[in-house]
Amino acid sequence: MTEKKLSVTLVKSPIGYTKRQKAVVQSLGLRKIGQTVVRSDTPVIRGMVNKVSHLLKVDEVEA
Repeated sequence: MTEKKLSVTLVKSPIGYTKRQKAVVQSLGLRKIGQTVVRSDTPVIRGMVNKVSHLLKVDEVEA
């Protein structure tokens, strides 16, 4: 069985958004626009992605 993963890319700057949204972006491990990280597909990560979905591009990846 392969574990599902999410490829998360920061496509818009969190400048001008709330501190809480900036903290979510940082806790996902994103620092610069265009940076991509791969995270496991868990309800916690999904919730974080949903909170700042307007700043991100998300793709599902088989790992």
